[in-house]
Amino acid sequence: MIRLLRSKIVWALSLMVLVLLFGVVGYKLLADFSWVEAIYMTIITVTTVGFSEVRPLDPNAKIFTVFLIVTSVFIFGFAISVITEYLLGRNSLQILKRKKVKKRIDSLSNHVVVCGFGRNGMQAAERLKAYKKPFVVIERDKEVIERHEEDILFVEGDANEDEVLLQAGIERAQYLISAVPDDAENLFIVLTARQLNKNLFIISRASQVTTQTKLQFAGANKVIMPDKIGGDHMASLVVMPDLITFMDKLSMEGEHTTNLEEVEIEDFTNQMDCSSLRDLDLRRKTGCTIIGYIEPDGNYIINPEADLQLQPKGKVIVLGRPEQIRKLNEMFQIG
Repeated sequence: MIRLLRSKIVWALSLMVLVLLFGVVGYKLLADFSWVEAIYMTIITVTTVGFSEVRPLDPNAKIFTVFLIVTSVFIFGFAISVITEYLLGRNSLQILKRKKVKKRIDSLSNHVVVCGFGRNGMQAAERLKAYKKPFVVIERDKEVIERHEEDILFVEGDANEDEVLLQAGIERAQYLISAVPDDAENLFIVLTARQLNKNLFIISRASQVTTQTKLQFAGANKVIMPDKIGGDHMASLVVMPDLITFMDKLSMEGEHTTNLEEVEIEDFTNQMDCSSLRDLDLRRKTGCTIIGYIEPDGNYIINPEADLQLQPKGKVIVLGRPEQIRKLNEMFQIG
């Protein structure tokens, strides 16, 4: 609809220009006016402002003036109606779009709120999208929002304001990722979010080492320093390149490249009787290998024994090729 109206506007503006050119050339040829006089006569005629003529017109010039007035009234009226329709249609479309986005956000629960859509925020959004985890992005730059609003739910505004966080459903959210480049702003976001949702799991970015403790004190559960991680990663590629490349392959995201999966024990116990890892027998059933176990209290066990007793609130970390992970998800209806 908007595209159609834009083409109409181009057509209407083209007709207006043609009318003006027609009037200027007509007065120049029929009344022998100078170019300035012809432009002046054309403008006062098509706008019907009623100023006096440059000099008396002969019958041919008068007939031309009548024709120019009638033509310009219809064309200018058409142009005004098209422009008005475009403006009203655009505003209506924006209102409907905002209402639709608000309705979708209001329907979310246990989702992720991502603050900032810069480099780190965009990477976080891409990973969440790959794993089909619902999320909302808070961003203040309107141009950024307009470029990506077709694929991502956005809330426009500052993430350190209560109202903006509430619009993003912070009270119903499970996680918050604060990826704003400024440490002070991240600190305010963490403080505000923690006040609005005591159970929220908050992950914040930090640029300075001194900020890390402050963010944790403010309520952040995890603090990530992208620059430090990047430097460590580059140094590791020198010291043990093959191992790091292998680890990168494991953590690649995307629908067809998932090699790791985190599964809650309840997903298994709801469908089968199992008290230990041996009872699960995932290697034979799906080809996947259990490489880690997370106890309910958060303790990690790497490469657990087959006789390890499973607890209802525990989780297993599973390694496998993409097709093996898909088989696991399909067999136990995970995700």
